[in-house]
Amino acid sequence: MRLNLDGVAPSRVDTGIPFMDHMLDLMSAHGFMEMELRASGDREIDDHHTMEDLGITFGMALKKSLGDMRGIRRYGEATIPMDDALARVVIDISNRPMLAYRVVLEKTTTGTFDTGLIKEFFRALATHAGLTLHIDLMSGDEPHHVSEAIFKAFGKALDQAIGIETRLKGNLPSTKGVL
Repeated sequence: MRLNLDGVAPSRVDTGIPFMDHMLDLMSAHGFMEMELRASGDREIDDHHTMEDLGITFGMALKKSLGDMRGIRRYGEATIPMDDALARVVIDISNRPMLAYRVVLEKTTTGTFDTGLIKEFFRALATHAGLTLHIDLMSGDEPHHVSEAIFKAFGKALDQAIGIETRLKGNLPSTKGVL
């Protein structure tokens, strides 16, 4: 994996899971980041391990890309519609990993993809990037639309959180002086 948080070129993603490729492309485009990502896994069993590994890898790359986190805004929030779906993602780059995932769907597949694995991706990402991450489905029941809204909102919220706040003058966004 290669990650550029200030990118504008299209990402090149090949996870072996076409639906996830689509979600990561959307996240990258709406979050103004470039990623090169190739993955393979024990997909003959199911997609669970690969999805978890994608979250781990992305989380580690994000943490490395953020460096000492001086001058970043730290917080980001985005509420994004996608047809019937409305999703909100709130991020705190706090070094306190936590995922609150409030997404309930009656139908949990889109094509052959199990949308329940999206939670596993974000849990691994939050853990390895040190994010407090809230993901809320406010409305919607079409799993593809819900998934798109979540990934687009995550990209937008992350872009906001990693943005430079000039008023911090290169300091950490913390009253304790540490994240």
